[in-house]
Amino acid sequence: MTAEQATGPLTGVRVVELAGIGPGPFAAMMLADLGADVIRVDRVGAVDPTCFGTPHPDLLNRGRRSIAVDLKSADGREVALALVGDADALIEGFRPGVTERLGLGPADCQTVNPRLVYGRMTGWGQDGPHAPYAGHDIDYLALTGALHGIGRAGQAPVPPLNLLGDFGGGAMMLALGVVSALYAVRGGAAGQVVDAAIVDGVAVLSTQIHALRQLGRWQDARGVNLLDGGAPFYDTYECADGRYVAVGALEPKFYDELVRRTGFPLPPDEAPDRTDPANWPALRAAWARLFRTRTRDEWAALLTASDSCLAPVLDWREAPEHPQLAARGTFVDRDGVVQPAPAPRFSGTPTSLRRPPPWPGEHTDEVLTEIGYPADRVARLRAAGTVG
Repeated sequence: MTAEQATGPLTGVRVVELAGIGPGPFAAMMLADLGADVIRVDRVGAVDPTCFGTPHPDLLNRGRRSIAVDLKSADGREVALALVGDADALIEGFRPGVTERLGLGPADCQTVNPRLVYGRMTGWGQDGPHAPYAGHDIDYLALTGALHGIGRAGQAPVPPLNLLGDFGGGAMMLALGVVSALYAVRGGAAGQVVDAAIVDGVAVLSTQIHALRQLGRWQDARGVNLLDGGAPFYDTYECADGRYVAVGALEPKFYDELVRRTGFPLPPDEAPDRTDPANWPALRAAWARLFRTRTRDEWAALLTASDSCLAPVLDWREAPEHPQLAARGTFVDRDGVVQPAPAPRFSGTPTSLRRPPPWPGEHTDEVLTEIGYPADRVARLRAAGTVG
């Protein structure tokens, strides 16, 4: 496994990542995908040298190097601060106050590097009555109102995987915040703390729903609105083979195209006025009967090359093979592992997957040498269990 030369827009930016799970690593992955040199600080106890040289299976850790450090020791703290002194940004995802107790809080780090951008990833945020407590994606969605709005009418709310909270409202907001703060530093500002809370990010993502409520175009009941599966022309339908198609024919001209190409409705069904929600149950039943007359792929072959706004619902294995995604290289094969490619695309500073996910401690010697640690000192740190 060889690392490719960095070419993305963040080439030259160095980020220290204090190892965590979920949204923190994904934010670090995004920065690495964009060309940043991300150094992940893992636990010494996680080191297994027999695995070095092979890709770690956790794709969220791709694109960076790993150094293993005991952050609870005085020498380990010194190593971490040496890394910080040579970095542009740091990312951590611990509960509020943990890094302060380790001597690696914002004040500690910005003392050695006043230009440092200190990114903090939490669910509840750095303050407020919930801040000290544990939570997960589903909890954050529940508190913001987003979970209430996802699901079928008359049924329980449905967790949307953890894409909306952890990765959308959390990691993406942290990555945006870090890049924005780095831009300010490049313009002469001092380093600062980026407090990325999943509850804040999910709330921002739901701005359109709040706007529609203000406009009187969104009901608080679940599954009865235009975009939540309430409308029969924005929903999924089972086909003859038990697989599904997704219909998103919101605008009248696209709906008319869907009607024309499918021959909707089947006799003796009727096509009631779609603008009246009172007609939606009958309209949904008519569409459901029609879609059950062909397989998913037969409908896709008939409709996808049009403005009908229909797409087959693909599974995880099928998605990379779809002609549209294959043409764009939306998925790539790195070291025999098919995975999503970096996004978005850049015309002048293209991105690439430069490194596979590292094993904890795989680059300890390399990184310590870069920041000026002589070999004998590294050996002593290893012997003491401070690094691995």
